[in-house]
Amino acid sequence: MERIGFLGLGIMGAPMAGHLLDAGYSVMTAVHSKAPSAELTAKGLKVLKTAKEVAAASDIIITMVPDTPQVASVLFGDNGVAAGLSKGKLAIDMSSISPIETKKFASQINALGCDYLDAPVSGGEVGAKAASLTIMVGGEQAAFDRAKPVFEKMGKNITLVGANGVGQITKVANQIVVALTIEAVAEALVFASKAGADPAKVRQALMGGLASSRILEVHGERMIKRTFDPGFRIELHQKDLNLAIEGAKALGVSLPNTASTQQLFSACVANGGAAWDHSAMVKALELMANHAVA
Repeated sequence: MERIGFLGLGIMGAPMAGHLLDAGYSVMTAVHSKAPSAELTAKGLKVLKTAKEVAAASDIIITMVPDTPQVASVLFGDNGVAAGLSKGKLAIDMSSISPIETKKFASQINALGCDYLDAPVSGGEVGAKAASLTIMVGGEQAAFDRAKPVFEKMGKNITLVGANGVGQITKVANQIVVALTIEAVAEALVFASKAGADPAKVRQALMGGLASSRILEVHGERMIKRTFDPGFRIELHQKDLNLAIEGAKALGVSLPNTASTQQLFSACVANGGAAWDHSAMVKALELMANHAVA
């Protein structure tokens, strides 16, 4: 069985690493901020001092951190992953970061005689805990085949979508769809509620028709029940939409609704909501309507 290094044990990473431990993998990490949970250490998680030590002791090294600069630091900073790699190892970044920088990271890791996969995920905290994540993978077929048994312990819909960087491109596309669907659900529920309908019953009715979606199911319920503790923080979704908008500018593509949805997220942040769940976008629309979904 492959030995796995897992760097980044946050809201998503902790349950993902837990599934690998449950499956019998030897999993190790390095502490950068807070110590791993007692639950993970009880399952056998080994804690080493640095990412370099983790890479040296592992066959596959997974990173799951918030943004591009953090991935760069974990991989190539002092005592980073790259310093501990030897030929034949596999680095997998499951963060959601810049496709352009991803290609650069892959090239640097390949130059060390190692394979690299970008494998961002969708499904949020719920999917991470249920091991039902969608995993969008960029890289070589042989590296994907090697990693697939590991991915299968964390997700269900696992697709090799192209070369390095294409996994991240796919994740950006995913985040456009998710953001715009959250906005559509929020608009619908604000409209229905202010018009005098029971939003919970409206949502229930819509779940049986063409408007049905996972966003309506999960995030529509959050909007009605006012449960905005993150699954996925607004500030992280903003980061992903920035990648979309910056990429669109470079490509000469217009993404008008992505831009307007980003502004709704910005309104939430301006009202103290950077760490709210992204379903709390509804609060920006509620402010404009002077009416809260009840």
